[in-house]
Formats: sequence, structure tokens, C-alpha cells
Amino acid sequence: MYLVTADEMREMDRQTIESFGLPGRILMENAGRGATRILLNRFDHLCDFDVGVVAGRGNNGGDGFVIARYLTQKGIPVAVYLLGKKDQVKGDAEANLKLLEPLNINVIELENAGQFKDQKSSMSQHNLWVDAIFGTGLNSDVRGYFRDVIEFINQSNKPVLSVDIPSGLNADTGQPCGISVRAHATATFGFAKLGHMTCPGVSYTGNLDIVDIGIPPHIVKIVNPLQILLTPEVISKKLVPRAPDAHKGDTGHLLVIAGSTGKTGAAAMTAASAVRAGAGLVTIGVPKQLNPIMETLVVESMTWPLPDTPEGLLDESSFEEIMDLLSGKQALAIGPGIGMTEGIKSLVHRILQEISVPLVIDADGLNALAGHADILKKSGAPIILTPHPGEMARLVDTTSREIQQDRIGSARHFSRRFNVHLVLKGARTVIAHPDGTVFINPTGNSGMASGGMGDVLTGMIAGFLAQGYAPESAAHLGVYLHGSGADYLARKKGPVGFLASEVMNRIPEEIRRIANRNWKLETG
Repeated sequence: MYLVTADEMREMDRQTIESFGLPGRILMENAGRGATRILLNRFDHLCDFDVGVVAGRGNNGGDGFVIARYLTQKGIPVAVYLLGKKDQVKGDAEANLKLLEPLNINVIELENAGQFKDQKSSMSQHNLWVDAIFGTGLNSDVRGYFRDVIEFINQSNKPVLSVDIPSGLNADTGQPCGISVRAHATATFGFAKLGHMTCPGVSYTGNLDIVDIGIPPHIVKIVNPLQILLTPEVISKKLVPRAPDAHKGDTGHLLVIAGSTGKTGAAAMTAASAVRAGAGLVTIGVPKQLNPIMETLVVESMTWPLPDTPEGLLDESSFEEIMDLLSGKQALAIGPGIGMTEGIKSLVHRILQEISVPLVIDADGLNALAGHADILKKSGAPIILTPHPGEMARLVDTTSREIQQDRIGSARHFSRRFNVHLVLKGARTVIAHPDGTVFINPTGNSGMASGGMGDVLTGMIAGFLAQGYAPESAAHLGVYLHGSGADYLARKKGPVGFLASEVMNRIPEEIRRIANRNWKLETG
């Protein structure tokens, strides 16, 4: 499912009007009619409502005028509040505004804060709002009485349908432009926008419906949106059925470099999650002093004691043995719980420059790259990085807040610049690829905010890599199934308190559930 930026949607509209020849007024009519249908479906007994339409002076307001017309024709009481003067409305919006007069639809002009204040009492009588103030082009903070109107709508505690996007929400980042309408439902046109599907935009959007306004498929291909939502349909097509006569030598051997004193669990969880994802063999390389402990923690995985420091940490002295261990392996996972010392930094840097198999870098492996991200350009191997916002901020020398303000832009820029696949974890995980494509993951929940979840994800992605999946597919499968497993546990056990190990143990069932869409699985 494509997700579009404001510019991409604008270009699709332009080409549909100019090259395909479908007039803008028809697009507006399709939009308003479709939004009305959604309004009728979403809100039961709408005929009992008194609807207020708050409209801006642009095309978003024009969509609102169409909605007001259709509601009136169905006998539903409507009043339109225009934030400006009628003579300021132009183009297709003006044409639809003029159609309201023969239907005796009351249009109240609110040119300033004083006029808005005078109307607040009558506005409070409406029991449902249609928000048609701003469209997807807004990219600066909402100010003046426009802000007051949005505050009024939010504080009214009345149901709200937003037209295309909640007014005040940035269509590309999902961040409020100072303030945003909090909609119960949103009817968007053509395609979902990035801001609908990223946090915090998800919570402002409410229930999202997409209205087909007539954008031809060939124009979609020309514009070629670079953002895609991961869905069960997308994920199921990435899973490859295993041959009936496959054996463990055919299904990949993963090397995991992880663990330090007090953090052996990270290594064990990473390895076990790779096995749960289907990897045939997993070997864990750990500091020599910790190997006896590691052997008691894992059953299915093998362990290998690596040269270590007196403190039980890996350093560059482990490099040659790690490279020997990589012989015959199909992938490497490095970072969970290995610690943060100069020796670790040197080890990670050297491995990156000489490794030839795909690798996943997480946790302390990422911290070893802080201030040294350019070393990624020296690697000839496919690389997947899995930072949370704090780790991402350290990679690019900024703050977590700055990363969160534009998660998609931050991930895409880094991925392109350093030629890596980047999994920016968090609510609505962002997966960016070197070619500029970005995938948004809708699965997962706040119950995952507990220790070990990142280790499970690292193991899953690396496990798929070891089986021969391309880095793109490995990242998509790992992230989506990791989140869907947690969603299952949240439904069955409760919103918090389930364990990372429980998510890990859920992986095979999540694979089965998705695989059933395309595979003919034997059932007994």
C-alpha cells in the first residue's frame, strides 16, 4: 500500500488534471462525495445530528462545501463556517461555494478572532464537526484565530471527521504544526499520507478511510511514491516456502557476536530468536570467561569462546578468530550486550571493513559507530542497522527529539548517505533503504517497551538473512512479525507485562499465520 508525501499527491493531482484531462472540479466532487459516504458509514443516525463544517479558503474548504451540499440533500442540518471572506475563495472551491446558496445553506464568514468569539455560542450547538480548514500543504505553525478554532473543536468533545488530513497535522512527518485537530475519523483522498501512518499523527487521524477520487494507475506509476506501508499482503509475498527435503545445512548458519558480564542474556536471546525465525544453525561468539555461562543458557545454539580482556570483554585481539569463525557462515549479528570500550570500537570498525557476508548491527555495535559513521562507506557487505532514536541521535550527532521530529527524513537521509538499510525502531518503525524507499511498519505496541525486545528483533532479522533473504526482505519480515507477535500477546495477556522471550516464542506461529496466505501448508 503506497503512502505519499504532500508533494507526490500534489503532482498526481496536477498530472491527472493537465495530462489526463480530468478537471479539478471533478476530483473535488469525487472527494466530497466519498467523504460524505464515509461520514454516513462512520456515524450512525447522522440524520439526528446537527453538523458544523469549518472550512478554509482553499481546496480543502472546497471539499467541505461539497460535503455540506450532499448532507443537505439528505436532509441533514448543516452550517458552514468559512474562515475568511467569500470573495477570498477562488477556483474550484469558489464554484462549489456558490452552489450552497441555492440550497439555502448558511455560510457564516469568520474573518478574525472577534467574529469567531461572537459565533462560539451558536457553534457549540453542533454535535458533529467536519474539519476542512487546512489540507496537506501546511508546513508552518498554526497561528492566530485559526489556532483558536482548532482548540475550540478539540475542546468541544464532539465527533470530528477531518477532510484529507486533520487540520494542523504535517502530512509528511505526522507532527502537529503547533496544534492539530484530533479527529475521530479522517477521509483522505487518493492515498494515505505519511503523516497519517506515523506517530504521533496516527492518534490525531483516528479511523482512516481512503477515497478513490479517480487518479489513473499510470500516473501513480509515473510519480512512483517511495513510501510503502507493510501489510499482511506485502509480508506474505516475501516469505519463501522451504523445500520439503531441506536440512539445516541448507537453511543458513548465523554467527552472533554478543554478550559481556551481566549481559549474557542479550546474546542468548539474539541467538534463540534467529533459530525461531528459521535459521538452520547459530554459533555465538562470546568472551572466553563467559563461555561456561553461555553454554548453560542455550540449547539449540553453539558457543565459541573468543579471546578477551581481563575484564571479560572483547577487543581487537578477537578479530582474527572472528574472521575464521565467519568462514561458512551466511550472516553476522553483532552488538547486543558487548559493552562500550575503545577495544570494542576498534573491533567493530575492523570487522566492518573486512567482512563480506551480510550483517546486522545493534546496541553497543551501533554505539561503536557514533562519530565514525563514515566507516560504513568502507564496507563491501550489505549492512542493516537497527537503532532506537537515542542510538540514531548518537550516530548523527543530534538529539532524540530532533530524530523523532522527522523519523522518515532522518532514516532516509542516513540510509542513502551511507548505503545501509536502516531500521529506526519505535512506534511505527521506519525501514529505509539505500535506493530511497521507505517502509512503515504498523505492528507493535507500547507493551514492547521492556528489556530484550531489541535483541529478539536483531536475532529475527539476522536469522532471515542467514537463510538467504535479501536485506530488504529480512528487515521487513523481522520488524513486521516481531510487532505482530507482540500485538497477539497484548490481546491475549494484557497491554503490558509480557516478556521478550514470549514474543520470541511466538515467532513460528506468526510465520505460519502469514505464510497461510500464500503457502499450501500441511495441517494435521
